[in-house]
Amino acid sequence: MHEDGNGGGERGASASSARGVDQPGFLALERELTVLLRRARASQGEMSRAVHPELEPSAYGLLVRLDECGRQRATELAGYIGVGKATMSRQLRALEELGLVVREPDPADGRAWLIALTGEGQERVRRVREARRARYAGRLADWDPAEVTELARLLGQLNRGMER
Repeated sequence: MHEDGNGGGERGASASSARGVDQPGFLALERELTVLLRRARASQGEMSRAVHPELEPSAYGLLVRLDECGRQRATELAGYIGVGKATMSRQLRALEELGLVVREPDPADGRAWLIALTGEGQERVRRVREARRARYAGRLADWDPAEVTELARLLGQLNRGMER
């Protein structure tokens, strides 16, 4: 079934063409994002193992979010990562067992808990993120710094557009 929900057929093809999804730019975008996402998944596995050999790759993003935003409720983390309560609970339990996060009472609501990186978790995530940025710098060394800034701006715009 096509994304426009009409079940396909000639009408679906013309609707797609009318929206421009068959234009070369969108075809190239699809291809390049597919490659980027495949590489990002592989890289996430490497980074998670660098933080801790037993860390699940899917939990790495959770640690980065805590590193960037500080303490958060599990429900906020689940919403940001896009997983359910049970999955988040399992991941947080594993991170606690690895000594990377701790649960703290929420001062604004005594019934709730905030999740925070431990000192060890902060240090491990910091080292891995610095190494990742160094790899980016090495791989993009022949780029003009303005191009790197523009790529970051465009990716940010893309990410905001994907949230809608």
